[in-house]
Amino acid sequence: MLHNLMKKYTLSFRKNRKFVYHKIAEMQNNENKQQGIRRIFYTVFIPAVLTLFMFLVFILEKGMDWDFHKAGVYPRDLSRLWNVFSYVFVHSGWSHLLNNTISFFVLSAALYYFYKQIANRVFLLLYISSGFLLWVVGRESWHIGASGLVYALASFLFFSGLMRRHISLIAISFVVTLLYGNMFWHLFPWQANDPVSWEGHLAGGISGLIFAAVFYKQGPQRPVKVWDDEEEPEGDEPPYWAENETEQDKD
Repeated sequence: MLHNLMKKYTLSFRKNRKFVYHKIAEMQNNENKQQGIRRIFYTVFIPAVLTLFMFLVFILEKGMDWDFHKAGVYPRDLSRLWNVFSYVFVHSGWSHLLNNTISFFVLSAALYYFYKQIANRVFLLLYISSGFLLWVVGRESWHIGASGLVYALASFLFFSGLMRRHISLIAISFVVTLLYGNMFWHLFPWQANDPVSWEGHLAGGISGLIFAAVFYKQGPQRPVKVWDDEEEPEGDEPPYWAENETEQDKD
């Protein structure tokens, strides 16, 4: 009777233990899913909101037959200095808007996904610095569009991956090169009165390089390899404790 009772309790304990393990594993899976959802939301939220705002500004401008070009940057005009915050939302046409918004969304989402610890700071500094450099070095004309910020993001992702020597981030650098490598040729003017704001592209590229170096030691880093310093015994030589035990046996 005692044997049967012990067997009964043993089986009951095993079933309860399996049930507890199953619940713990289920909770961990749910937590991992929630973390994944939160990370995706964090990755795309700011890029999506800003991209949507660019479309709304463009639709409002064209729909109301307004002209927002004076919200652009006019270099070295102090009264227009604050336009470094607004010029990225103004575009000349649908092709200009689509080219910039697609690239902006992809690159900014990559920034928030792979550099989540420093993404907000980097994005804000790239935003301000690229516009300010354009205001300093640009031709005396109206400069509009998000291409300068796009160049800043691409430059940061490219140089940051190479500087950190992190395999995953280097892969992102090569992906950026593959997708946007032709952007390099638009950093310089190709005609006397180039209608493209190459100064904005150049300002963005310089900003990305600068802040890739500034944040080099922050954010994701290359994993550090831990080497085992203990040396394996050579040949058939016994370890020292075995030698000590042998000597004690002899005594």
